Amino acid sequence: MLTVEEARERILAQMKPLDSEDVPLTEALGRVVAHVVVSQEAVPPFANSAMDGYAIRAADTEGASKTAPIDLRLVGEVPAGRLYAGEMHVGEAVRILTGAAVPDGADAVIQQELVTVKDGIVTLTQPVAPNTNIRPAGGDVRPGVTLVRAGTELGPSEIALLAAVGAHPITVTRRPRVALLTTGDELAPLGTAPQPGQIHESNMPYLIAAIRRAGGDPWWLGIAPDRIETLRAMLDQAREADLILTSGGVSVGDYDLVKQVLSEAGNIGFWRVRMRPGKPVAFGLLGTTPLLGLPGNPVSAAVTFELFGRPAIRRMLGAAQVERPQIIVEYEGEAIPQGDRRHFVRARLHTHGARLIARTTGAQDSHLISSLQGASALLDIPEGDGAIHSGDLVPALLLNDALPWDIEVG
Repeated sequence: MLTVEEARERILAQMKPLDSEDVPLTEALGRVVAHVVVSQEAVPPFANSAMDGYAIRAADTEGASKTAPIDLRLVGEVPAGRLYAGEMHVGEAVRILTGAAVPDGADAVIQQELVTVKDGIVTLTQPVAPNTNIRPAGGDVRPGVTLVRAGTELGPSEIALLAAVGAHPITVTRRPRVALLTTGDELAPLGTAPQPGQIHESNMPYLIAAIRRAGGDPWWLGIAPDRIETLRAMLDQAREADLILTSGGVSVGDYDLVKQVLSEAGNIGFWRVRMRPGKPVAFGLLGTTPLLGLPGNPVSAAVTFELFGRPAIRRMLGAAQVERPQIIVEYEGEAIPQGDRRHFVRARLHTHGARLIARTTGAQDSHLISSLQGASALLDIPEGDGAIHSGDLVPALLLNDALPWDIEVG
């Protein structure tokens, strides 16, 4: 059997970044930038006022004090979005509002509460240093500066930065089209009543959501019955996708047919990984289309998607961050026995002061869908003869930001 790293390396070796497309910035949240973006403009594009006040020449304020105030002539006003016509001269002041361009000849802004104004005269009682309350042109972004690199996943902050320099639309990698097929006569489609001996199909809704969260575009093909002719036809249709994802049918049972079809119509790179949950994982090519066969048990399907399916999608997106971030946490709870396979344990994370604590979500059997709820990390328990005890430090893979993160006081 392959290790997790060996299996992931073989999968990722078959994944290449897809072609690119232009999308509006307003629709670019979560998209991956295809090419480096370099600013063609300065931000701000001109020197502007940091507050409401009066634009002045700093030299005109030298020696100003409460006992020796200095008077300046108010010669105009410049609101945001306008330019002051002309140039300021010695002894003059211009009313200026926040964000407005600083008039030519001015080199400082004094806030309005520090002056008095009467009959067109602005009176100062303190000197003002050059550049006071002025945001210089290019003070935020200079032309030629790299804004985002290829592989960056765009969040609200990146989108705002790109908008500030007029980078619209933005070139991103096309979302991978992921064909999804679940297998088994025991599965009742979503929204239908199970027949005797059937169960509600839950892997499809989970995987559709997980594919979308990873950045892919799911293409649901349906539930394949345990008949090889039907499965063969459905998988043949899936060849149009960028990646085929199946659930079930990859073990050694009489009705585990995905592996059989893959061996007949393509090739199998591997079909077992030394891990739990999720040992029966198959990967190969159906023609030229990569196929990742996940186990049928819900937890096994979820964990193997996180370890193999999500990185495959991220690689096709050209994302710089392909795998989940790994951190070190302090385990708290009953001892977790090690075994002959690496174990990925669902856990909730808590903070206790400066400590990051992990507790399991409960029983860890691969059929227990409830063990996925609230999991914010996968504890990475190495194979061995010992056990992980309360207080031990354990590596963990961080899962989705949307999942619970409990804060304890004390």
